[in-house]
Amino acid sequence: MKRKKTVLHHILAEKQKFEKRKEGGGMSAKDEFGTTKYVIYAEFEANGIVERPDVVGAIFGQTEGLLGDDLDLRELQKTGRIGRIRVEVHTKAGKTYGTITVPSSLDRVETAILAAALETIDRVGPAEAKIKVLRIEDVRATKRKYIIERAKEILESLMEQEIPETQELTEEVKKAVRAKELIEYGPEKLPAGPHVPFSDSIIVVEGRADVLNLLKHGIKNAIAVEGTSVPETIIKLSKERIVTAFTDGDRGGELILKELLQVADVDYVARAPEGKEVEELTKKEIVKSLRSKVPAEQVITEIFYKGRNFYDVIKEKEKAKSREEKREAKPPAPAPQVVRAEERKPQPEPRKEERIIKPIQQPKPSELDEFGEFIEKVKASKESMALLLDKDKNTVAEIPVRELTNQLKERKDVYAVVFNGVITQRLIDTVSESGVKYLVGARKYNVVRRPINLKIVTFAE
Repeated sequence: MKRKKTVLHHILAEKQKFEKRKEGGGMSAKDEFGTTKYVIYAEFEANGIVERPDVVGAIFGQTEGLLGDDLDLRELQKTGRIGRIRVEVHTKAGKTYGTITVPSSLDRVETAILAAALETIDRVGPAEAKIKVLRIEDVRATKRKYIIERAKEILESLMEQEIPETQELTEEVKKAVRAKELIEYGPEKLPAGPHVPFSDSIIVVEGRADVLNLLKHGIKNAIAVEGTSVPETIIKLSKERIVTAFTDGDRGGELILKELLQVADVDYVARAPEGKEVEELTKKEIVKSLRSKVPAEQVITEIFYKGRNFYDVIKEKEKAKSREEKREAKPPAPAPQVVRAEERKPQPEPRKEERIIKPIQQPKPSELDEFGEFIEKVKASKESMALLLDKDKNTVAEIPVRELTNQLKERKDVYAVVFNGVITQRLIDTVSESGVKYLVGARKYNVVRRPINLKIVTFAE
């Protein structure tokens, strides 16, 4: 009884396998594309009703011994050089039609011989039959075609991705460095630039991103409010330092500005261009906004008492400035006519005197004369050099300009620095920290802020 059940189970399993082969075809994807090199496609016609096993049996039976042991289908299938033969059949008007697919991993010549051997089959089961080979497909060529098409898709997707330019990579590195420069100041741990703890003047902005953007452009004395309520640290700093409130050009920036003016001792007010935020400004826009700052007293009068817009005040200020510049650049038109009509010679003389006197009227000529001999000395030098002077105008040290920063950090007895180089914002910050009172250089470049305890002079002045 137990043996009968086992045999029955085996028969049912074989039947299920046969049905699966009949439904899904005789060859799986693995068989077709594993080690297969070629696929033989053929069609057959039988003058009678035959089934798939009849066709497969005819292929194996009628080719057996035909091509020798090396090309025997049964042996080739055992060794895996011929895959599972796939047969599809359908009947019509008492005849059977169908297709035969034979996967082969033999070489090209052997596959062609095998394909020709299929056409020698003239009977399938009890019926006469005829087989015709349609084509032999090179699977590797199909794979190559697929590879080419897929490679195109991959390349297109790769080209769509933006390759970062050198400038972008540089900006990423700079951004990381700026993030490290950012410090936390006060009990509230407010985001601030590294110069806030010791700088005479500070810039109060709205948030962390604003501080980072100012750091990006070399401004290291900014501190953020971080919220709508002004922290106690900002209020305390405003009593000790020169404070410039620098807010966004939107409604939020206006509200924070009003609160700052009410609770803190603000000295100047600057705002981003209307509709923009400080964190998105370029270097040019930042410098322009800070140069256009307005004294806090004027802003309080115009905004709180007169109810005017901050930007209207700025526009009026710029218009007045441009009118003054035009007035200075162009002399009045009626003046030459008066000279010709009444006094031809006496009148031009005072005008010449005025033109000579105006450039000479500088506020600090005596201070420049004090450093005259030192300026000539550094001018005459072929190399970049700096002179460090004490309060009595004695030369403390004569050093190359590249060593200037290190020397100033070590010395505390330097009263003035005279050098034949460019005065930068970074140098100004270093000098002011060292207690130097005079900084004399060839010219200035990109100077945004000047400490009140340091006098800056250039050779041109």
